[in-house]
Amino acid sequence: MIISKDWKDYEILDMANGEKLERWGKTILIRPDPQIIWKDKSYPELWKKANAHYHRSNKGGGEWEYIKNVPDSWQIKYKDLIFNLKPMGFKHTGLFPEQAVNWDFMMDKIKSSKRKIRVLNLFAYTGGATCACLKAGASVCHVDSSKGMTAWAKENVESCGLKNADVRFIVDDVIKFVQREIRRGNKYDAIVMDPPSYGRGANGEVWNIEESLYHLVELCSKILSDDPLFFLINSYTTGLSSTILANVLSLTIKKKGKITAGEIGLPMSNSKLLLPCGIYGRWEK
Repeated sequence: MIISKDWKDYEILDMANGEKLERWGKTILIRPDPQIIWKDKSYPELWKKANAHYHRSNKGGGEWEYIKNVPDSWQIKYKDLIFNLKPMGFKHTGLFPEQAVNWDFMMDKIKSSKRKIRVLNLFAYTGGATCACLKAGASVCHVDSSKGMTAWAKENVESCGLKNADVRFIVDDVIKFVQREIRRGNKYDAIVMDPPSYGRGANGEVWNIEESLYHLVELCSKILSDDPLFFLINSYTTGLSSTILANVLSLTIKKKGKITAGEIGLPMSNSKLLLPCGIYGRWEK
C-alpha cells in the first residue's frame, strides 16, 4: 500500500462503525466508509466536535446533517496546491486526499525529466492531478464529461496560482476524445485516469469499467509519445484487484519500463491503523 502521509490540512481523526471522522482544514466531517468494519472508537470524545455528518439512506444516496457551522465552500492546502471544497449530495467534498501520494509521484517524475511533458488526464474530476502536473511544469489536457466538475477544476487551477498555465479543458466522453486524438496524431508523454465503476459520457455514452477499461487503455497506448514518462490508473471499483490493473498495463503498454500496482491509503492520526482507499496501477519509464 502506498500512503498519503504528508498532509497538514487533512487527517483522519478516528474510524469506527462504518464511518470516518475527518478534519478538512478547520471543518470536521463524519462520512461513511464500507471498509471500516470494526465497532470500537479509539477517540470517542473527538466525534462530538463534528461540524457535519453524512447519513446514508436505506433507499440509496443520503443527506448531510449540519451540526455546527459549515461554510458553503472552503479551501485546504497540500504543499503548494490549494483546493476548493464543498459538501456534495453524495458524501463527497470534491477531493480525494489519498491521491496526494500520486500527485507527488507525478510531480517528481515530471520535474526529474528535465523536459516539457504533455499530460492527458482522463475522468479528470475536479483536477487534483491536473493541478499537480501543471505545478510541476507540464502542459495538461483535462478531460471529463461533467461541465460542473470541469468548472470546479478551473477554480482549483486558479486557486493554485496556475491561471496562466498551459492547460486545455475538454468536456467530452473520454473514449470518443481519445479516438479523435488518434486520428489527429496527437501524442502525450504521460496519461493518468481515474475511471468510475459506471458512468455516462457527455452525450449519454455508457461506461462500465469491466467492459470498457481494457479497450480505453489499449486506445491510449496509441497516443503515447515515443519517450513516455508514466501511465497511471486509479480505481475505486469494489472487487477489482490491483493485479488486474497491472495486467492491463502489461498487455497494452509495449514500451520498456516498470509496472507497479497495489492499494492506496490514508493513515489515522495517533494510531497504527490505515484506511485502504482504492487501488492503483502504474507504468513508468
